[in-house]
Amino acid sequence: MPKSVDAVGLRSSTLTDDLSFLLARANAISLTEGNGALAAHGLKARSYSVLVLAAGDARPSQRELAEFLRLDPSQVVTLVDELQSRGLVERKPDPADRRANVVVATDAGRDLAVRAREAARSAEERVHAELAPDDRETLMRLLRTLAFPEE
Repeated sequence: MPKSVDAVGLRSSTLTDDLSFLLARANAISLTEGNGALAAHGLKARSYSVLVLAAGDARPSQRELAEFLRLDPSQVVTLVDELQSRGLVERKPDPADRRANVVVATDAGRDLAVRAREAARSAEERVHAELAPDDRETLMRLLRTLAFPEE
């Protein structure tokens, strides 16, 4: 049985003063919990993200999904292919550019996105349970600033 992080003294490492490490570790914890909650819906964080964006009003192209999610375009193609094979999304011609396709959720996809969002929120609440509501809002604001800097 592995020792806990505290038992081996790693928590006192100078690495725990590294903001990028802390963000990566917190992200790993959040993804583990989120993927566990989404598994009941046949989704993982990346496929869930594509589905939620496709279920919105933006009608994103695969290129836009790749840029927004910071994924390689080939990863987005694979995710959309998987969701399409399950009848959750469709590729439709972009009315503004007939050379491109937009990704749109089907009725089944929109229904699943709603149910999966409830599971994701529950997982998020468990992960962030140690934070006071004001601290959660501050963290959200700070992360939005980092994720979407003014360009």
